[in-house]
Amino acid sequence: MLDKTANSLQRRLLESERLMEETGCYDGITELRLRRQDPLKFETLHTKLRAYCVSAREMARRISASPGVREVGEMVVAIYTPEGDAIALSNGIMVHVHTMSRFIKWMIRNGYEQNPCIRDGDIFANNDAFIGTVQVPDVMDVVPIFHEGTLVGWAGAVCHELEAGGITPGGDVCLAQERFTEGLFVCAEKIGENDEIRRDYVIRCERNLRMPIYWVLDEKAKVAACIDMRESVKQLIDEVGLEYWQRLSKEFIEEGRRAQLARTRQLTVPGIYRGHTFYGHVTEGKPGFQPLADPNWLYNIPIEMEITSEGKIRLDFDGTQPWGYHSMNCTPAGMDGGMFVTLTQHMNFEGLVNDGAWMATEINIPHGTWTNPDNEMAATATSWALLLPAYGVFQRLLSRGFIARGFVEEAFVGQVNSPMIEMGGTSQYGTGFGMAHFECAAAGSGALAIKDGLDTAYVGWNPESDMGNIEIWEQNMPMVYIGRSIVPNSGGAGKYRGGCAFISTWLINKTDHLRLVTSEHSSRVFDNGGLCGGYPAPTCEKHHAVRNSDIHERAERREPLAHTPGTDPLVSDFERTYKGEQVWEEGPYITRPHKAGDIFSHAYNGGGGFGDVLERDPIKTAWDVENGFLTREAAEKVFGIILKEDAEGYPQADIDATVARRAELRKKRLKQAIPVSEWIAREQRRVEASDFAPEVAKMYRSAMKLSARFSRDFKEFWGLASDFAIAGEN
Repeated sequence: MLDKTANSLQRRLLESERLMEETGCYDGITELRLRRQDPLKFETLHTKLRAYCVSAREMARRISASPGVREVGEMVVAIYTPEGDAIALSNGIMVHVHTMSRFIKWMIRNGYEQNPCIRDGDIFANNDAFIGTVQVPDVMDVVPIFHEGTLVGWAGAVCHELEAGGITPGGDVCLAQERFTEGLFVCAEKIGENDEIRRDYVIRCERNLRMPIYWVLDEKAKVAACIDMRESVKQLIDEVGLEYWQRLSKEFIEEGRRAQLARTRQLTVPGIYRGHTFYGHVTEGKPGFQPLADPNWLYNIPIEMEITSEGKIRLDFDGTQPWGYHSMNCTPAGMDGGMFVTLTQHMNFEGLVNDGAWMATEINIPHGTWTNPDNEMAATATSWALLLPAYGVFQRLLSRGFIARGFVEEAFVGQVNSPMIEMGGTSQYGTGFGMAHFECAAAGSGALAIKDGLDTAYVGWNPESDMGNIEIWEQNMPMVYIGRSIVPNSGGAGKYRGGCAFISTWLINKTDHLRLVTSEHSSRVFDNGGLCGGYPAPTCEKHHAVRNSDIHERAERREPLAHTPGTDPLVSDFERTYKGEQVWEEGPYITRPHKAGDIFSHAYNGGGGFGDVLERDPIKTAWDVENGFLTREAAEKVFGIILKEDAEGYPQADIDATVARRAELRKKRLKQAIPVSEWIAREQRRVEASDFAPEVAKMYRSAMKLSARFSRDFKEFWGLASDFAIAGEN
């Protein structure tokens, strides 16, 4: 076996890359010969490969112990060429299809065919983002596929683990400020042979994780999926022949590349598109952060998208901030994954997508920024905190292209950030535990150009977007739900509003020690924008907890209970109802442990709106108010819609009053409006005086220091001298 593969993979990978460079086509495939000869057979075989992936994934989900995989679907499987390029993939967390490709290629480039050798029945695993994944809990397994002694491909699977053994329980370890605090790393290791996971690897997992059952059984589920796909591919090769398979797999990828270019040409207008978003990071005064970590940081995320006449998409992140001592840094693998999962949802949603789509794109991630740290000791535990806003901008840029071409129904305001709650300590069974709660996989989406966004039904990183059953989560954590409801006004306003988020409230139950930590919260700035006049979604709500509450006493007296903090910004329903220590916390929740009898609430994010708020349908708005998606106050003050009550007491749109109110609001707009030239002149004086909030000044200084292009563009836009510098020091 070794004789047929030794030194060959590196040569094959280099040759494939050379052919791509010389011909512009994957592996030098300039003609889709097999597709031309028998298009029906070609498409049938691709459908078979996808079916293998989907079937293997569904089988594995039923083996998994993790509610994240079983309930929410945090898993994906795919089939790869010997060089590591994705041929076909399942549904699920498609962000990891190309990250697995990077993992396979990393092993090839680092001589794994010689040491530790690549043999039939081997199992390799990785969760190192600098090798090929997004973050530590995204653990991937790949197995080689051999046919009669020849390596003909790879099968791979990824599960997101609910516990990674980091400095805080769970997987998205927001308190990690260096690599060494993120958890258990598996760095492209051979973890099994002869289709069996090594016992010493299992022991390492058992001794380094708070709740190893999830990780270990998920490993078995992934291996089962990979073996299932491997055997299916081998059977297919027996049917069509090895030579046909080798050509077919390459043509599938080249077809995917061409299809992506054609889809881009069809749906968009060539040109340069620019967008911007921000992310607020507030940890000042919170325990556990090292002196190296900056407590409050405002991240500047400018994106330039170029669409060429041939349909290639180029993304450029020049002008963003340097990496830092926090958990929100990303890697090239993660940035590629963000690109891939966006393309698979918004341009290639028919199921035939593969690595060819990624090859029809280019991305510039400047070295030394959070997108591409120049220090592999940087932490990446919550890289989605910046990835999600960044690729939300990408979605809105694509939508501009769709609208420009006339495909209004394709426009989508984009994904939202999805803050996560994680916990650990003593379970309700008296044992140690740690886990992430994955109901965050069902936030509100951005609006579309033709209808409202999805309420509590979308996140960009998992298109299945299922919050899971309450009863399953209660089995795995010492908390009992006392409420789960829509958050009114959480979707961005517009002609079509963004999807609303939800809030969960728990009674902490049967434990004397529960550590609650949340991550990926943007504070004080909007990170989920609107489109075509639509408002951004609100920032994530503050956490609200009640320590030493009297909820049990109230229940015994059969008195009413508060199930959410309510909508009153001045006095919450918790404060009106419960005795105890009332706690409000902005940004990540990092504080002393909770115990039984405490109450905790956690809210998620809604999406941005589309279009002018004064064009919203009054009748639809009355329905929203009736069902708790909007408040009456927002209907009138934001949308200019006057409501009255019908004979049964339900809200009903007063059309005549609404028309009059909107006429007043339009007059008010005109009265308050000023010419753009005046606004720019006024703001220019502020810029010249460095009249910024400290976080804003620090943001611009760091971006200008790192990027000569951003510095030049900033000065040219504001008409500043070439030697201008923002006052202060970073």
